[in-house]
Amino acid sequence: MLTANPTAGANSFLNSEHQVTGGAVCSTLSAVAKVTLIEDDPRIRESLVRALMVRGHTVSEFSSGYTGLDSIIANPPDVVVLDLGLPDIDGRQLLVELRKVSSVPVIVATARDDEQEVVRTLHAGADDYVIKPFSADQLDARIIALLRRTRTPEGTPIIELGGLRIDPRHHDVKLDGASIEFTRKEFDLLAYLAARPGVVVSKQELLAEVWRQPWGGSDKTVDVHLSWLRKKLGETALEPRYLRAVRGVGVKLVAPEQ
Repeated sequence: MLTANPTAGANSFLNSEHQVTGGAVCSTLSAVAKVTLIEDDPRIRESLVRALMVRGHTVSEFSSGYTGLDSIIANPPDVVVLDLGLPDIDGRQLLVELRKVSSVPVIVATARDDEQEVVRTLHAGADDYVIKPFSADQLDARIIALLRRTRTPEGTPIIELGGLRIDPRHHDVKLDGASIEFTRKEFDLLAYLAARPGVVVSKQELLAEVWRQPWGGSDKTVDVHLSWLRKKLGETALEPRYLRAVRGVGVKLVAPEQ
């Protein structure tokens, strides 16, 4: 782990070629986070650390994927900022390995701007994707938004529907008394539908609210995750129990018919 002086150059960071300047400091103390930054470019890493620390965040920084992964497992942060072009392992493969052991929120920060690359990375388990160059304020805002989505408030009620019991506070799901393991995105999708029992939700709404893709993403993303949910809930599209698709409209979560 490296440390940095948080008082210099707080509003800027470097991509591989250019210095990019951000705006005014905007983090609030209620939204500070423990951030793990995995970035191999020392100029970008140093500048991002300074910017995030000035905004109130605590930052652990790593230049290689495997050392960062070891740190995340040993000392889980609130959010990970991950570059894809790492010296020891491709960042997307690292994300796949991370998702086997952790549901920590991940923001991918990379120069790769191909739409299919974005889609593949989100499918691999990223919660957000920001393309270099970007301002420090934009990254800070994305961290705050991600914390707002993933930090469930105290007193959030447990949802019960048929034999399904969902505890949003502890990310715990039980079906007929048996615990079921879900990835973060699977859980977020299930919890979003469960908070609206019987309401048909469109795939575009799910993309916007669960995947944060208001610009419109691929319905395939939702279809794949719904397929995974069905499998874990012990049902299929042809023989649904909880998840009911409404052709041309969307999907709803209901109690099974007796």
